[in-house]
Amino acid sequence: MNHDRIEGRWKQIKGKVKEQWGRLTDDDLEVIAGRRDQLLGRIQQRHGIAREEAEREVRRFERDHPDTLA
Repeated sequence: MNHDRIEGRWKQIKGKVKEQWGRLTDDDLEVIAGRRDQLLGRIQQRHGIAREEAEREVRRFERDHPDTLA
């Protein structure tokens, strides 16, 4: 996955991100702005999980939504 794709398509995918990680706020989504490292950090913070688990979840999200991230 090219991480630039997340940034470039952020407006299109942030709704799906919010569905996946419901504890993320609209303010979180604005701060994240498609940056994968910010997404990982906010998922960790809001969902109380380890970085490794957040990484697995984001990889799974990327794999499950190839049409959105292409």
